[in-house]
Amino acid sequence: MPIFSARALEELAFAIARGWGSEEAEARILARHLVEANLTGHDSHGVGMLPTYVRLFREGLLVPNRTLEPRADAGAVLVFDAGRGVGQKMAHDAVAYGIERARALGAAVVALRNSCHIGRIGAYGEQAARAGAVFVAFVNVADHDPIVAPFGAARARLGTNPFCVAVPAGPKEEPAVLLDMATSTIAFGKARVAHNEGRPVPLGALLDRDGRPTTDPGPMVERFEGALTAFGLHKGSGLAIACELLAAALTGGQTIVQPMRHGIVNAMLAILIDPARLDDPERARAEMRAVIEWIRAAPPAPGFDRVRVPGDPERESRARRLAEGIPLDERTLQEIFEAARALGLASSDLERVLAEKR
Repeated sequence: MPIFSARALEELAFAIARGWGSEEAEARILARHLVEANLTGHDSHGVGMLPTYVRLFREGLLVPNRTLEPRADAGAVLVFDAGRGVGQKMAHDAVAYGIERARALGAAVVALRNSCHIGRIGAYGEQAARAGAVFVAFVNVADHDPIVAPFGAARARLGTNPFCVAVPAGPKEEPAVLLDMATSTIAFGKARVAHNEGRPVPLGALLDRDGRPTTDPGPMVERFEGALTAFGLHKGSGLAIACELLAAALTGGQTIVQPMRHGIVNAMLAILIDPARLDDPERARAEMRAVIEWIRAAPPAPGFDRVRVPGDPERESRARRLAEGIPLDERTLQEIFEAARALGLASSDLERVLAEKR
């Protein structure tokens, strides 16, 4: 499998975003976000999303260079409409507003609606944590056929509806804990990656069109046939429903039951808190570190090398891939080149970018 540096893949993504018309700042935010997803081990939300974004752009379902449109401002509550703008830029800007308001008031609630795919939600938790803010977010996924079966159902009724929590260890530090997860057993993008690499998905993650367990991701990826399962039986299913109601139905966002245009639209309800308003920051940070080290110090169960807290796998992956490079399967790479050609970009130019930055 080809291996590329983070810099090479970022320049590849940047060139494609510029190819569909994103201004330089927007293209750079998108490119860095995608590559950071690859670095942290979430290839489902990395540069492999570029062919989908190109399709959405060509169908008018991704609109470059949008500015967030304020829909409400009640001090601690902000509501923004993204107008199907580039999601990584839209969500980044919405969270930046939330951070600023939380600093001023102690806490803020930010609703973002009608955004094209906002990518890896953990990136916004990291953004908040670097600014010293606690971050909690509920997200829904709409505008295309449902792909997740609720607990007890044989047919899909929901999106993968992510949930995220980030708790800062201190100003400008990595989060002490970063919980970032789809409410499905696996994200749809992980099924796509497995399909492109020619391998099965774990048993229990996917249902076929008759509602029976399957490990073949092909029908789901190629035809949206069958359904992903919710993680943790009724618990993950319940959290997915909560995300749908809180992120979209409550905020005026697009829900899974509204008419669709076969794009990807996210709505997000984010809560940002200045922890200094709750307790002495030094005492709180020391207590959080003590709790985390207490958990990590537990004897590992058979088959595990050590005990990890949420965020540790991403940090480990990032360090490893920065040193060793990011793998990208041939099928995904060819799909990216095909999408770039649809924008009028030459594959030879992109290959040169990859070679120069390798």
